[in-house]
Amino acid sequence: MEQSVKAARGYRDLPEHIAALRDAGLLIEVSREINKDTEMHPLVRWQYRGGVPENARKAWLFTNVIDAKGRRYEMPVLVGGLAGSRAIYQIGMDKDLDQINDTWLGAIANPIPPSVVGSDQAPCQEIVIEGEDLMGGQGLDALPVPISTPGWDNAPYLSSGHFITKDPGTGVQNVGIYRAQLKAPNRLGMNTSIELRPGGFRHWQAWKELGQPMPCAVAIGCPPAVSYGAVQKVPLDMDEIAVVGGLVGAPINVACGVNVDLMVPAESELIIEGFVDTEYLEPEGPFGESHGHVNLMEYNGFMNVTAITRKVEPVFTSIISQVTPSESSVIKRVAYEPLFLGHLRDQLGIRGVISVSMHEPLTNIRKVIVIKMEDNVPRTEVWRALYGTALLQAASGKYVIAVNGDIDPDNTDAIFWAMSYRAKPHRDIEILKHKDEGHGPRSTIESEDSAVLIDATLKETFPPVSLPKREFMERAADIWHELGLPELKPEAPWHGYDLGEWTDEMEAMAVRATDGDYWETGRIYAQRRRGDIDMNTEIRALRRAEEEDG
Repeated sequence: MEQSVKAARGYRDLPEHIAALRDAGLLIEVSREINKDTEMHPLVRWQYRGGVPENARKAWLFTNVIDAKGRRYEMPVLVGGLAGSRAIYQIGMDKDLDQINDTWLGAIANPIPPSVVGSDQAPCQEIVIEGEDLMGGQGLDALPVPISTPGWDNAPYLSSGHFITKDPGTGVQNVGIYRAQLKAPNRLGMNTSIELRPGGFRHWQAWKELGQPMPCAVAIGCPPAVSYGAVQKVPLDMDEIAVVGGLVGAPINVACGVNVDLMVPAESELIIEGFVDTEYLEPEGPFGESHGHVNLMEYNGFMNVTAITRKVEPVFTSIISQVTPSESSVIKRVAYEPLFLGHLRDQLGIRGVISVSMHEPLTNIRKVIVIKMEDNVPRTEVWRALYGTALLQAASGKYVIAVNGDIDPDNTDAIFWAMSYRAKPHRDIEILKHKDEGHGPRSTIESEDSAVLIDATLKETFPPVSLPKREFMERAADIWHELGLPELKPEAPWHGYDLGEWTDEMEAMAVRATDGDYWETGRIYAQRRRGDIDMNTEIRALRRAEEEDG
């Protein structure tokens, strides 16, 4: 049944996604009583801070949820179900990981407009609660919203609320995932993190200029592809839901809200409708933010809720964020990296860019960005890539590092290795001043920041990496397994390879050595003795001098 519905629609809704996670062994189902205010997020957090490798991280479905006062909730809660790991993201995208970059680039270039359906075909509107009923225990207080950072957060916050707004002039909609503090059964906070230049904030400004409250719908439990599209940064004149259509290769079903003139994803688990005040702002926070620090109190928007619509048996979703790696960083990273790659290759036409990698642990993907470049790329192209990366987004690119293809951008040791031996600070480092402070704790001393651009690519040939050649390491690994030793997790470089300074003569000597014929090399060396040169004189330097002398 699931396959036929998905095939007809062209994409999975959330229950189908949960079933796929279960079938793939990527779902932990917790039936014991769990307190959403004190236990839920800390429990899931352990798989990110407890030494659990990414390939062992899973989604969590809690089916017996209570709050700190003992209230029991009907809705189960899914945490880590969208991007708890890349494997989970792959299930949600319904694409192999090696296809995701190209899929994103194709979706942005070829969006598919959504398909409008009636309320009778919109599961998210099976039950409608509005007006005074919102204050009778069926409003926001009926939602099992977890506290994300117990001990710091001042309330439960929506972390997977998809805020849908539209430009009052053009009618183009925007979907953005923003944090939202629960303030009353019919009042919800809205923090659009303006340093990230979200479309929702610009729409709020436009409605404010008109002197009218901003119509808004908050979708929770969307089809996973909609969540992936909501975090992507696309041009303001482009509807993210159309980009999502490009992602899945089919139009996304949308329905008109019951109280607001907005199109909402029809297969969402629930929708919160209302109007964001444009005359006043309210205090909001503290809240543990995705940059890894607690965001203290600040004034932000608030939404007066007019209706909540939902499925008969909805599943509530919550994204685990805060200190990275987290679900929040995975869902953004997999979307942003193709965006940067497409910008460098297609918009700027830079030659030789292999990939863009955003460093995730603790730095929250935006601060440290590594660009892989092909060997022998002109220096001008390397610097165009460095500047282009630093300038694409105001909040991204504090440290931008260009490396060669042999460097694993996810291995910080390898990056430091390249910086140590392939870059000279006086020649290969530039500081870009007057950059936006970006997403993070705001300085009370200075609001401006800067970017450090580092060309850590090879500028000349180097001797080989001093590890055994691949064939010897692979043979040793076979023996390791035969001995029943713990599983190996190779980190590049795990074998030696040439960087341009290896000659046929050197190769012949190395072969003689592994064949046991190294005495022959000693005999040859004895015939090449000299008394007219200094200690430590390199033979390659002598040869180059002789070549220059003719």
